[in-house]
Amino acid sequence: MKILMVLTSHDTLGDTGGKTGFWLEEFAAPYYVLKDAGAEITLASPKGGEPPLDPKSDAEDAQTDDTRRFKSDEAANVELANTHRLSDVKAEDFDAVFYPGGHGPLWDLANDSQSIALIEAFARAGKPTGFVCHAPGVLKDVKGADGEPLVKGRSVTGFTNSEEEGVGLVDVVPFLVETMLAEKGGRYSKGEDWASYVLTDGTLVTGQNPASSREAAEALLKLLKA
Repeated sequence: MKILMVLTSHDTLGDTGGKTGFWLEEFAAPYYVLKDAGAEITLASPKGGEPPLDPKSDAEDAQTDDTRRFKSDEAANVELANTHRLSDVKAEDFDAVFYPGGHGPLWDLANDSQSIALIEAFARAGKPTGFVCHAPGVLKDVKGADGEPLVKGRSVTGFTNSEEEGVGLVDVVPFLVETMLAEKGGRYSKGEDWASYVLTDGTLVTGQNPASSREAAEALLKLLKA
């Protein structure tokens, strides 16, 4: 199994003066679910190199067994510091793709033509695609083979509007994931705020929030093994 993981290169939280990036648990949990299953993982980001880590996800109260494992995993840290440029990877070289969240992707990956084309190529090939928390936001302009939004008529989830309210960023983010998915015709549903909730529709896997990270990767793995 060759799996591509795509991370954000965006580190600025709107005009707040704060920092953002990818969310550590949403990277670490899927990384180890897939790695422990024997997958060969390639990391990529729009700019390549080391992607920005959301500092809030590095706080002590945000740590999990997976994030602690990652922090002591020298080889994994070297991989993360040297992600490939998104322009240098091709869907045909991988069996699946997974996008961790964090707020960063709403600014760069949601509008990145290479990311959009990459997801469309995976979808056309019938290969599993996974997105967790804010990462379903990168599907905003992704189209299916019929030219309609990829999420149209599909069961999807992602970071809820009430969760965004909970972190106080409703007026900071460029768009709300829940609202966007519904506007694009997705059959959006959600579980309780901050609890794991994952949906699989065909080859599309979406998870609601950081707590959904491990389950979302397990769902992607299940598709790969089917």
